[in-house]
Parts: sequence; structure tokens; C-alpha cells
Amino acid sequence: MSDLQKKNAGEAAALRVEPGMVVGLGTGSTAAWFVKALAARNLTGLRCVPTSEATAELARELGLTLSTLEDTPRIDLTVDGADEIGPGLALIKGGGAALLREKLVWEASARCLCIADSAKVVKTLGAFALPIEVVAFGHKTTANRIADVLADHDIAMPARVRMADRGLVRTDGGNLIYDARCGVIHDPVRLADDLKLITGVVEHGLFLDLADEAIVGTDTGSETLSP
Repeated sequence: MSDLQKKNAGEAAALRVEPGMVVGLGTGSTAAWFVKALAARNLTGLRCVPTSEATAELARELGLTLSTLEDTPRIDLTVDGADEIGPGLALIKGGGAALLREKLVWEASARCLCIADSAKVVKTLGAFALPIEVVAFGHKTTANRIADVLADHDIAMPARVRMADRGLVRTDGGNLIYDARCGVIHDPVRLADDLKLITGVVEHGLFLDLADEAIVGTDTGSETLSP
């Protein structure tokens, strides 16, 4: 029933959008439901900043007016999914390999609304592999540095580069994704800080103190979570 829950969350989030807003459009299956519901409302004066080429293509097909961070550096509301929602609305994102662009849009937003199905709500972050975006040049050396940081956080498994049938997965920015199977992240704030200090790491999927609210879809509707 996760598709129904995702749909319910996306449709509930679309009701938060008002005419004339600049709206950040997230990436992923739940965010796609939001984009569809937003387009169906046919609000006037909307400008939308997509977080990925895939979302931009969907929004364009549905007739939404697109903008960029360069043209609209201040966003009223961003709506995006999450791979895990932990205590205080600490999130893991990046399963769709758009974490850098997502975080840039989130940090430019006055409000950020996370949408997800109920299975994404967890007591402790870490069961979902933490995505880490790295530059392609020297990425194996960067991976060794990441492994050292993970070990310092009692995470024994080194991060693995993400692969697809076509080979290495590349982000819209041309970077690579390493996935760290943490199991449990005991100190998300310290891990986030330590990863950002690594030369070669562009961004990580820990979204901390960014979500103002979460709408979690249920089989019959949705419920709202606050930090």
C-alpha cells in the first residue's frame, strides 16, 4: 500500500501551495505524486524549481512553469521525499542520486516540507544506506577517507560506489554516489560535519535541521509530524 500512502502524502502537500509561490520540486516517487497533484490544482503565477532533470521533465510535461535557483534564489516552499525520517525530522535522502541539488534547493527555501509513506519513519537513522556524493576524479582515494571517517563512528562497512546496468551511477552534476551501510548512526550531526570535511566529498544525504514539517501518508489519508 506504499504507493497509496505516497499518493496521499503528495496530494496533501499540494494543498499547502498558494498562487504565486515559488515552489521547490523534489525528486523521487513520492515527490512525483506531489508534482502531479500540484499541476492538477492549476494555480496561477507558480514558478517551480526542480531538483533533478527527471523532475524537470515531469513538471514540464504537466505544464508547470519552471525556474532556476539563479533566477529565483528565494523559494517559498520546497516539497520533497525522504528515505528515512528520524527523530526531530532528521532525514536521510539521496536514494535517487539528487542529494546535492536537493540540498541546494532546500537551503534556499523559507519552508521545507518532507513527504513520505509510513515505512520511512524510523526511531534511529541508518538502516537505509547513507548516500555520499563525491567528485569522480580520484574517487577511490576519497572512498578510503570516507572509510576512515565511518570507522571513527563505529561503522565497519566501507561505503560502496553505486552501480547500475550501464556502469557507474552519475548524478545530474556528473558526480558519483557512494552508499554507506551504517546500520545505526549514533551521532548524525558529528557524522555530517566529518563527511563534509573530506576533500572530494561534494555532499552527503544527512538533511539535518532543514525539514519544518513532514506529511506521512497513510492508507486512509495522512498525518503531520513536527520536529
